[in-house]
Parts: sequence; structure tokens; C-alpha cells
Amino acid sequence: MTLVLLPTTLDEDPALPDGVRTLRYRVDGPFPDDALDADVLVTWGNGRRNLRDAATRLTRLRWVQTLAAGPDTVLDAGFGPDVVVTSGRGLHDGPVAEHTLALVLACARRLPDLVRAQQEHRWAAELGGIQQVRADEFRSLAGAHVLIWGFGSIAGRLTPLLSALGAQVTGVATRSGERHGRPVVAAQDVASVLPGTDVLINLLPATPQTRHAVDAAVLDALPAHAWVVNVGRGATLDEAALLDAVRAGRLAGAALDVFEDEPLPAGSPLWDEPRILVSPHAAGGRPLGAGALLAENVAAFLDGRPLRNVVAR
Repeated sequence: MTLVLLPTTLDEDPALPDGVRTLRYRVDGPFPDDALDADVLVTWGNGRRNLRDAATRLTRLRWVQTLAAGPDTVLDAGFGPDVVVTSGRGLHDGPVAEHTLALVLACARRLPDLVRAQQEHRWAAELGGIQQVRADEFRSLAGAHVLIWGFGSIAGRLTPLLSALGAQVTGVATRSGERHGRPVVAAQDVASVLPGTDVLINLLPATPQTRHAVDAAVLDALPAHAWVVNVGRGATLDEAALLDAVRAGRLAGAALDVFEDEPLPAGSPLWDEPRILVSPHAAGGRPLGAGALLAENVAAFLDGRPLRNVVAR
């Protein structure tokens, strides 16, 4: 009998094949003794301490299925090389695309400024009424140049939404070419497209190669009216360089959903910067179709067939 550990954070009760026994566990504490013989661990919202406990004490484990799109916390936990890791890639495409679009529109339509004006009971006439169309401002997606760095499945869902509002979308990926019907430049050539970018959307995963990929050099290459939206991973953006660029007026602003240190510390200067919108890692949070992915992968695991979304280690 194969033992599959399911987190209490997963609302679904997946219909798994015969020959499987499931056990629910809490993600905020050590694993109970009756979980130590598990063959499969499903993770969703697990803390780093909990995952390290799993890597140390679940000695029979053969496979970890994370429901997160990015498997970085699982990969950092210390599971042995014989433990297969699969990700939740595809489960968050819709929610993350919607949240990203909301952040981009919030930047364009100056929603943070409007909220502050409302709190002050101030009629922000400079944001309403007759407005000039200026090439050195990002105020609309119509005609805007949007650069998406990390052009995977989430970008595939987001691109048509941006295009429907008139944006011209270019992707950045490992290799150049065409994907999702849009041109893609190689990451090594990103400097060639940054000067013409109105919005840089960062969807990069956290890997040793992507740490601070969006650094001071990238930010300085953007035009002063550009905005940065980060919904990938916090480690991929140099927050100190971003804050410096915004404060110096070399960058119009940013909307950040992910941070190097989460929760964002109360003392972080990002909270009080008027041109930076803070979102509390809210883009995902709903792994749509998790039950179906689990059922498919568990059946493949029992049959010895290849699993979906295997992470290279």
C-alpha cells in the first residue's frame, strides 16, 4: 500500500487510484510518527523547517509533489538525489496572470496615488479630468511595450490579456525565437530591448542563475518612465537597487508581489516608498486543478510511467 501525505492546506480531496492510502498532515509542525513510512509527500504552503524535517525523517520517501509553481523551497530542503520532485507548474497560470494584470493596470492608472489621495480626503485633480498624452509616461496599455522576463506558461496566459488592451509584448527566455505568438529574445541579449520598455514584468523562478537577474544594470537600462512588476520570486530582483532607482527618479515605480524576505519586515523602506506598491505574495494561492494533477501523477507513479512536471536537479 502506497502512503501519500496530503497537507491540510489542500482543500481538495483528490480521487486517487486503488492501492493508495492517504494521511493528512499539518504544514506548520513536525511530521507525526505514523507519517514516517510515506512514499509520496504533497506540499503546499510548507515552511522551511517542516520541509527540512521531511527530508531528514521521511526516509522511505520516493517522490515530492509541490503544488507551488516554483519548487525552490523543496529543492532547498535537502531531499536526497533519489527523491523525484515535481512542481505545480500550470496550476497557477490563471490566478497569477490576473493578479499581474491588476498590478500593471494599477501602475498605469496610478491606483496607489488615488488611494493615498482618498485617505487624505483630497480630490487628486492631477490624476483626473483632461489629461495630456505624453510619450514619457506609462498611463495606458494601449501601445505600451511590455517585456516579460520568464516566458513560460504564466506568460502564455498573461500575454493575450495584455495584447487585448493594446500592449506590444516581447518575451525574454533562455533561447530566442517565438513563443505564445510573440517574439522572444535570449536573456543574454535583454539589454537590447530594455531601453524601449514601458513595463518590465518579472516572472523568473528562483535559481542560482537567476539571483538578482534584475539588477542595477538592468534597471538603469530602462527608461525613466518605466515600471517594474515582480510576480516571480523575490530573490530574482535586487531590491536595494530598485529602491535607489525609484528614489533617484531613474525609474517611475514598481509593483512587487514577492520579496527576498517574506513576510516583508515592518522596517523595510519598501513599505513607505510612494511609488512602490506592495502586494503580500497574493498572485497565486489557489492551485486550480491540483486534484487532477495529483490523480494523474499518482497513477503514473504506481504504473512506473513518467511523471508530469518533473524538476531537473
